[in-house]
Amino acid sequence: MVKNLLIYSKNKSIKKSILHKLIFLLKNSLNFNIYSLNINFVSSKSIREINRKYLKHDFSTDIITFNYTGSHKLLNGEILISIDDAETNSEKYGVTFDEEILRLVIHGILHLLGYNDINSNEKLEMSRLEDKLLTKYKNVLFKNPVKK
Repeated sequence: MVKNLLIYSKNKSIKKSILHKLIFLLKNSLNFNIYSLNINFVSSKSIREINRKYLKHDFSTDIITFNYTGSHKLLNGEILISIDDAETNSEKYGVTFDEEILRLVIHGILHLLGYNDINSNEKLEMSRLEDKLLTKYKNVLFKNPVKK
């Protein structure tokens, strides 16, 4: 269990214990600590409202990340993930829902660590690291699941 990590979801298909273990593995491999990190799984309607209110984008998105301190080594932030968009992405890209959730959590952590995906070069760099981490950890996490 990772201290100072809160994962909130009404959706029973979110495997919180697996996500705790993923964050633990990412902390060790990417060398960061957590002051406070909330990961919230919400509907596409909710994330669209948040996107509109805080980022001035009037559309749903799969993930929004807020870094409350700007620190990239001592994380204090929030990751919001749209369950609906994650389901759509998993079908679109031919991956399991669980794998898509792992990818989105990794993506959010990378944003908190200072990675961006605004231009094509940044997006490529971030995507490659995301893929590398997902490949490295998905089999470990699902072969040796943590009990709830």
